[in-house]
Amino acid sequence: MKKNETILITGANGQIGTVLTQALRDAYSAEQVVATDIRRPQAQSDGPFEMLDVLDAEALNGLVKKYKVRQIYHLAAILSAKGEQNPQWAWDINMSGLFNVLNAAKEYGLKVFCPSSIAVFGGATPKVDTPQDAVLQPATVYGISKVAGEQWSEYYHRRYGVDVRSLRYPGIVGYQSLPGGGTTDYAVDIYHYAVKGEPYECFLAENSRLPMMYMDDAIRATLELMEAPAAQLKIRTSYNLAAMSFTPAEIAAEIRRQRPGFAIRYAPDFRQKIAESWPESIDDTPARQDWGWQHAYDLPKMTIDMLRHLETYYHELTS
Repeated sequence: MKKNETILITGANGQIGTVLTQALRDAYSAEQVVATDIRRPQAQSDGPFEMLDVLDAEALNGLVKKYKVRQIYHLAAILSAKGEQNPQWAWDINMSGLFNVLNAAKEYGLKVFCPSSIAVFGGATPKVDTPQDAVLQPATVYGISKVAGEQWSEYYHRRYGVDVRSLRYPGIVGYQSLPGGGTTDYAVDIYHYAVKGEPYECFLAENSRLPMMYMDDAIRATLELMEAPAAQLKIRTSYNLAAMSFTPAEIAAEIRRQRPGFAIRYAPDFRQKIAESWPESIDDTPARQDWGWQHAYDLPKMTIDMLRHLETYYHELTS
């Protein structure tokens, strides 16, 4: 039975936002999910869309009141690679936008989802099976903003009773939209090149192992966390979330099982140092214990599904 609640999504045109918007409209209804972004969607929206700069608190509050919003999924953010090119800009957007959402939640009694990232780890953090309570020593402004965001979210929950929930997303791989400036973007781009029959130049070294997750699992984890009873949630900073870990060489090898002629070369750039500061694998035991998280996709299953969907996409483009 679908709930009668209105949801607002910031950053709805991003890599995750595009897919999450549709998943929420399927779970609720198109009219109950208000998509917002600083740019209009490329495709016609099947539900309400509003232009919104998350730095404009008055405009955000106005939409909350206009649509009688009960939940906010706050996805608007500047990601790791783009953030390193303009740190002050990334900090301002990531932090001020979060404050505007948290203050709206406090004022109007809203439930909030605000994702974090494996970018919070670094430095002395254990690289393998990184635990939930690891030391957080991020190497990027994106990671720094996410650590601060986790702490502010927990503060608003403890001080004001805001029902804020969060996941530390690993790298997200999906066919539904193009990536948005992250260090793990290669794991999306590589499939596009494979389907087009073109060689791929990877901006990470072949042995750079990182935690990854298929988009379907990431969306399902988000919805399951938001549906979980509040009493079950013991962590109000952000839950570790895991599915698989692989290197560029391993994903290339898996692609070659389906596309034997696929070629790849490696040309590490500034993103290599970012990747080296992150864990190789994540221990997400608390998420599995507290709200029953279980991933469904591994690298072989993800590769088959990615290639199948992208084949359809490029076939439709050229037909």
